[in-house]
Amino acid sequence: MLRKGGRLKPLKIIVSGGGTGGHIFPAIAIANAIKALRPDTEFLFVGAEGKMEMEKVPAAGYKIEGLWISGFQRKISMSNLAFPFKVISSLLKAKKIFKTFKPDAVIGTGGFASGPMLQVAAKNGAVTLVQEQNSYPGITNKILSKKVDRICVAYAGMEKYFPKQKILLTGNPVRQDILSLDGKRERGLEYFGLNGNKKIILVIGGSLGARTINESIVNCLHEFEKNNIQLLWQTGKGFFDTAKQAVSKYEEKGINAFDFIQKMDYAYAVADIVISRAGASSVSELCLVKKPCILIPSPNVAEDHQTKNAMALVTHNAAVIIKDVDSREKLCSETLALIYNETQCLKLSENIGRLAFQDSATVIANEVLSLINKKGNK
Repeated sequence: MLRKGGRLKPLKIIVSGGGTGGHIFPAIAIANAIKALRPDTEFLFVGAEGKMEMEKVPAAGYKIEGLWISGFQRKISMSNLAFPFKVISSLLKAKKIFKTFKPDAVIGTGGFASGPMLQVAAKNGAVTLVQEQNSYPGITNKILSKKVDRICVAYAGMEKYFPKQKILLTGNPVRQDILSLDGKRERGLEYFGLNGNKKIILVIGGSLGARTINESIVNCLHEFEKNNIQLLWQTGKGFFDTAKQAVSKYEEKGINAFDFIQKMDYAYAVADIVISRAGASSVSELCLVKKPCILIPSPNVAEDHQTKNAMALVTHNAAVIIKDVDSREKLCSETLALIYNETQCLKLSENIGRLAFQDSATVIANEVLSLINKKGNK
């Protein structure tokens, strides 16, 4: 892998993944980590047309191409009629992208676009790596596991789904700005206009929002205001107008709604407790920021994997869990009980911090470079 004169040959790497922040932010984190190790690397991201990666990836400074691809709906849907055509179209475009860009490696972090791109890459001899965030993998990664070179996972025991010799336990890469919250609390209070002497709750239903959590929070607003509690509430775009109207009479009390929180490091820094779905990236972030949390797993995911993610914390007394079906009834009382129980908050914070993986993106970046080097030296 050397040029004349002993210099390393510049690398070209495709990173494919998206649909939600849980796939996009790890993809960007891995690219940033590789770039830190090999600044001359050229990157191309491949996502799904119309999905949030088409906006978030360019904002992070990377080029992106879109495939015409979406998932197969489990319930009867007219959109399923187009699914075979989308697969064929995406495979053809993935082949064209591969042939034009000529990558040394292709990394998949999940989402619809990563399937066709990794399929093409594996067939054409590039280094291939899958980063599986969840404790239960999706069907695409199960299929790809037979063809890719390495599978980086966030949970132990994944050999029941993947070939054992290909697995590397790395944890999940997260947004780099949350890796250190030191000194950010005061800046966060100023940024969000909050009072540091009052309790603060952060609600994150995922980058696209979570209807059950959002509707439950609407029911809690009066109690939060009555108990002098402030709120940072990421609603997702679909619920934002409803939430904005609901908080309008409470905004002077520090109760705020956002469709998407850009400065998540500030939000974590000021939060006393966090209410969240139990997506893999959210759980990994909560471990690193060491925040007491109430997890409400989404029931609308394959094999109920968010409950498995949450229970991996609950069994270590590192989080509180509320079933989605119980959220509207229990969330308010459970939140008030936790936020004023400083002993329990401290215990949850200490326990969740012990479960954090450090430097996951760098570990994965080094593995990618090692695989490229091995393949180049064969």
